[in-house]
Amino acid sequence: MQNKKEIIKVSYPIFLGLLAQNIINVTDTAFLGHVGEVELGASALGGLYYICLFTLAFGFSIGAQILMARRNGEGKYQELGTVLNQGSLFSFLMAIVLLVGAMLSARPVMQLMLSSEVILEASYDFFSVRVWGLLFSFVNVMYRAFYVAIIRTKVLTLNAIVMASINVILDYILIFGKFGAPRLGLEGAAIASVMAEAGSLLFFLLYTRYAVDGKKYGLKFRLRLDFPVIRRILNVSVFMMLQQFIPFTTWFVFFLAIEHIGQRELAIANVVRSIYVLVLIPVQALSTTVNTLVSNAIGSKAIDRVIPIIRQVAKISVVFALCCAVLMVVFPHPMLAVYTNDLPLIEEAVPSLWVIAGALLIAAVSNICFSGISGTGNTRSALMIELSAQVFYAAYILVTCWWFKWSVAACFTCEVVYYGLLLIGSACYFRYFNWQKTKI
Repeated sequence: MQNKKEIIKVSYPIFLGLLAQNIINVTDTAFLGHVGEVELGASALGGLYYICLFTLAFGFSIGAQILMARRNGEGKYQELGTVLNQGSLFSFLMAIVLLVGAMLSARPVMQLMLSSEVILEASYDFFSVRVWGLLFSFVNVMYRAFYVAIIRTKVLTLNAIVMASINVILDYILIFGKFGAPRLGLEGAAIASVMAEAGSLLFFLLYTRYAVDGKKYGLKFRLRLDFPVIRRILNVSVFMMLQQFIPFTTWFVFFLAIEHIGQRELAIANVVRSIYVLVLIPVQALSTTVNTLVSNAIGSKAIDRVIPIIRQVAKISVVFALCCAVLMVVFPHPMLAVYTNDLPLIEEAVPSLWVIAGALLIAAVSNICFSGISGTGNTRSALMIELSAQVFYAAYILVTCWWFKWSVAACFTCEVVYYGLLLIGSACYFRYFNWQKTKI
């Protein structure tokens, strides 16, 4: 069984990679919070619309990662390059289709859902630029999956630095019009995000070309779809794609419900969500790690190590989550001040931050256990558990936010409900399901 030092060694670069991916949304929120409430709310809705599409690629990449990790554990290294090549090509084609569809449907969809004309126009302006990032991010996640699968995650650290640096620098220049650039505000944030994802992909391509043993992993680029390989990836990933897509659609519903309560409430929710995304990153990194470790363990016929691995990673996850929760409870005002200098807004956001701190502690365990299910290759069961939790989650949002219009803090209790149900479902899976015989 991996010790704590080895688990953290694998997780740390993944943490930085996830931080880089999320730093785009976090940085946009931090900068736009000093521009205005409309921009803050619009970036939340436009950004979530984009993320809903991105999760399809992310889910596909997790399926490919599980497959590559299993083959890596079996010592069939040549097959990893085939999966990477075909997965990247399929992802890019999927990005083109979604880009065209999104450009045609975004405004009509937003008109149906949003009550404020001002928020509508700002959200659409942001999204119509941000959506071009799909062309880069859909391929990015495939390379990230490859490096996680072969447990060579230090490259994610370098990629994180490149991606975050591009985004922060361009956000500062384009949002506020520094160094002679025009002051673009919301549109500037979207442009910076797209350029950061483009820079990230360029880094992965160059690093893979010059620093990886292409012969060992069969890294040969072919501009032709191999449908048997695609089908093999989809057999694992199609459930992961749905599993990743559904939670963000309910997040989108959550923000739509908050938008109907008020513009200020939407701004508060976006600031709190941004902090929530940050503190969840260590948990998500450990979840990705347990996914890979479980898949590799099963691939190397060490099934008896699976449960001990999950328990060990869960303990580490709780420690990280507890540290973050304490900071959120003890120092809420300094954390919120990073995103806005509006003192009344900060005061109103504090109760929501406390609620999120509680949800984080449950998420620290439930995410690890749930990722362990995906690591066994049984993505169908993982999807069923996810769907069951999401049904209750969505119903809770509609009742508390849309119907009764509770406070933002009370609405955020939906996260406690969701992660609690996910933990119960995951525990039942490992207790009662014959997961040891899952094949992929």
